[in-house]
Amino acid sequence: MKRKFVPVALAAVMAFNMAACTNGNDNGGTPTDAAAPTDGAAPTTAPDTPDNPEPVEDVEPYTVRTKADGSPIDLGGMEIIIRDWFSNAETDIMHADPDSLSSYEAEIREYREWAQEKYNFKLRQVGGADWGQCINDFVNYVTTGGGDIEFEYEAGVPEKCSNVIFTLRDDATTTAAMRNNEMYDLSTLDCLDFSEKKYQQNLCHEQYSYKGGIYAFYGSISEPRDGVYFNKKLLEDGGHTADEIYDLQKNGQWTWDAWESIMKDCQRDTDNDGTVDVAGWTANTGGAVEEIIFSNGGELVGRDSNGYVLKVKDQATINGLEFANRMIKEYRHKDPDVDGEPAPWDYYKDSWKNGDAVFLLEQEYAGTPGNFLADISFDAGFVMMPYGPDKADKQLTNRWSNNPAVIPACYTPEQAWNIAFAYDVWFDVPPEIEEENSIVSRARSGIFDQRALDETLPLMSDPAHGFVTYAGMIPDLQTGPDLIWGINGEAKVSEAVDAIVDSWQAYVDAANN
Repeated sequence: MKRKFVPVALAAVMAFNMAACTNGNDNGGTPTDAAAPTDGAAPTTAPDTPDNPEPVEDVEPYTVRTKADGSPIDLGGMEIIIRDWFSNAETDIMHADPDSLSSYEAEIREYREWAQEKYNFKLRQVGGADWGQCINDFVNYVTTGGGDIEFEYEAGVPEKCSNVIFTLRDDATTTAAMRNNEMYDLSTLDCLDFSEKKYQQNLCHEQYSYKGGIYAFYGSISEPRDGVYFNKKLLEDGGHTADEIYDLQKNGQWTWDAWESIMKDCQRDTDNDGTVDVAGWTANTGGAVEEIIFSNGGELVGRDSNGYVLKVKDQATINGLEFANRMIKEYRHKDPDVDGEPAPWDYYKDSWKNGDAVFLLEQEYAGTPGNFLADISFDAGFVMMPYGPDKADKQLTNRWSNNPAVIPACYTPEQAWNIAFAYDVWFDVPPEIEEENSIVSRARSGIFDQRALDETLPLMSDPAHGFVTYAGMIPDLQTGPDLIWGINGEAKVSEAVDAIVDSWQAYVDAANN
């Protein structure tokens, strides 16, 4: 699916060079004397003066794309929205005060303004969906035939649009919509080239491929998920430093054993009452268990050329579950009862902010502006998950979080092509602009130190260190209540896996049919 490009600037240079060649003599020497008057008469060619300027060819600032047959692309003034649950005019670089933009954002804005004018379309990213409701909104839209959808780009200003790209979430209901032919098959649109960097850096199109078709795409860097935050003061109290951990990560030695060894040194009973006051780590245990599995090279559900594959009984997965179970028992902060009741599920946030644990296993977004770690009172570091002994390539990895964008299957081929083209253009970073890692750019205003910005976050968004997961895409398979939530420090892992393996296999088989 290759696209045709017309390098206009190159054409202008070639035209100039051809003109220059015709002004010389046959052997490539100096211009001939015949071109100059010998009798004092005026030159036959008017001089280049302010009243008679030399014609200048209009050169496009960016490469211009055409259709496969070479014809120009004109979307006819089409208005398009990318509907999600998080965008608004206040944070949109296309609407923000230009003085508030970074130089990179200003360049992207200038390019997008040019693209909209060049190809005659208007695109906006708008909120309006609820994270939990977005897939149901999409299904209702498709099954009722599409048409106008109401939205507010600016609060209090209602609008309608009939050309919509829906942003969904990784969910079994989303997978069901793909299987039910409710999403347009993007592999049929020759304006998309999925070998391009903007798609290869997230692999969303591979995640949402089904029976030879491609049903979702994403045009930006995947959001990295879980890593390991650490409290520098508590780390130093245990005899270790932030640079030590960063160096372990840098040198490929950030392993489960290294992590546990540091926790042994840092976990302390500060008042000698027999109770641990500073624990090794804390986290949302369910998310941490899954990340530990992945960091060992294990998976719950994988995928091969034949479809989804149950991986919960693979040795790397079993060993990951066993290690997670032991880490919970021996090093995780024991959340106290609150008012006589068990602590709420998110008590771990306060635990870490209060200095009750050295390490926090949590998603990268938590340390960015406006999120729950923004007001911590101590210096923190951030690294990727350490890897386990079954990780064959000894590489640090993290699961990526994509926001799959889909085009309704009820649209006509022409409408779908135009919308896909606009989306593809929108997320291009032309070679004339030096691309920035948007994850790092956002994190600069958060709690991250320089080594996290320079080393950890680029690793997390590098395709060599990220992957997509599939368990959440299997209808009826509930990883949390079925298995993960039961890994609590006292679990019998082999028994827990045996209890669910047959039903999970049936769910996987059904998803492959």
